Amino acid sequence: MKADKAIATYRRMRTQPLWRLLASDNGPTAIGLLQAHLYESERSLPASIFHERIARDLEELRAQGEDFPQTAQAYVASWLADGYLERRFPAGASEEEYELSTAAVEAIRFVSGLAQPHSAATESRLTLVIEALARLADDTDTDKFRRIDRLMAEQARIDKEIDAIQKGQMRVLPHTTALERTREIITLADDLAGDFRRVRDQFDQLNRNLRERIMDNDGNRGDVLDSLFAGIDLISESDAGRTFSAFWRLLTDPEQAATLDQALDSVMSREFVGQLEAKERRFLLRLTRTLLEQGGMVHEVLQTFARSLKHFVQSREYLEQRRLNHLLKDAQRTALSLKDEVRATDTLQYTLELTSSRLRSLSQWVLHDPSLQALPGQMAEGDAPPIDLESVSELVAQSEIDFRTLKANVLAVLEQRSQASIADVLEQFPAAQGLGSIVGLLALGSRHGFKADHSETVGWVGGDDKHRSARIPKIFFLRERANELV
Repeated sequence: MKADKAIATYRRMRTQPLWRLLASDNGPTAIGLLQAHLYESERSLPASIFHERIARDLEELRAQGEDFPQTAQAYVASWLADGYLERRFPAGASEEEYELSTAAVEAIRFVSGLAQPHSAATESRLTLVIEALARLADDTDTDKFRRIDRLMAEQARIDKEIDAIQKGQMRVLPHTTALERTREIITLADDLAGDFRRVRDQFDQLNRNLRERIMDNDGNRGDVLDSLFAGIDLISESDAGRTFSAFWRLLTDPEQAATLDQALDSVMSREFVGQLEAKERRFLLRLTRTLLEQGGMVHEVLQTFARSLKHFVQSREYLEQRRLNHLLKDAQRTALSLKDEVRATDTLQYTLELTSSRLRSLSQWVLHDPSLQALPGQMAEGDAPPIDLESVSELVAQSEIDFRTLKANVLAVLEQRSQASIADVLEQFPAAQGLGSIVGLLALGSRHGFKADHSETVGWVGGDDKHRSARIPKIFFLRERANELV
């Protein structure tokens, strides 16, 4: 790379969050606080807890003589604006949560590597490289004879090792080598878990790009829309989507999961593990859970983007967005065409009426209580709404109603008159099961009766001996349809 190109690249990178975090005056403090609360033990925290913990740490720093004039909320807001933090509202959560951005994770990993450098020229790392290369060479070889020869050589090596073990010549890794390999595995697994955030950002960017292509396409439907209308999941079918899907299938494969758990249990039972640091042992113990949690979040994001993009197209929402986009571009073109004719200080003979609505967060809205604005004694209790037949169906499905007795009551009433409403039936046979009898009669009426256009009021005595009433659709049982009730 030529020097001018490298300089231009680094100047562009210096404006990005990672470089700005490392170069900022409060960078060490920000990195330390973010690392302590959102990297080492937990990867996301509810806003209230995060603010509280940052405030507590700032108090301790102020007690040591350091100057931090702003509140914890102000520092968190600035970190959010600078791109060091991300704020999300997970489904089912009671408040928004904070987590590190990809730039902040990279900054923490870079600084941690400087603080605790480890040699890359280790035996275990070289072994990993050799094994990976050998496997790649084997898996890409199309010559079946060479592959068979290698498998037979491997079989001979395994047979020789088994024979040596049977003769008591078993080779066990020294503790120092085992520790070195374990730490290499921890580093590799930590990098893997840390890259989940980068993968999620890739999906986010891909989702934005696809929507922009849909918006910018003014002609026919275009390849993106054609693919989406054909039912193709463009996000899952992308390179990043296929790579992650393969990773997720392997991670959630029961056989592979059992192998991982068994290997972890075996390693944790070895004597050399006691020489690991506490955080290293903790990382190994939580490895499966961490991978599943972090990978699960990415998988959920992938599915959410795919569903939202599909809805964006199928609901024709993109047409409205495209229309707004055209209006904005027209306005920009008109403004550019007038820029030489109208000076910035000229008074325009035009009044732009701005909308009077204000954007507010949902949490700022409160329920309206009309009783607070009414004079004492003027608020009357309204009538209860009538029971609709759909609600009746749900109640019937959840209740044990004595339909046999109810049918007998209806037939007894129809012997005396040609038609009878539910209130007429209840007049002669009070609701023995309370509301259950009302619901049962409604269910019978909806199937075997005739529904009128008005309603009626029926009453019953509840389990607490209190009289209750309800307005229900007026349904007549007819004598000519009495045989349906038998």
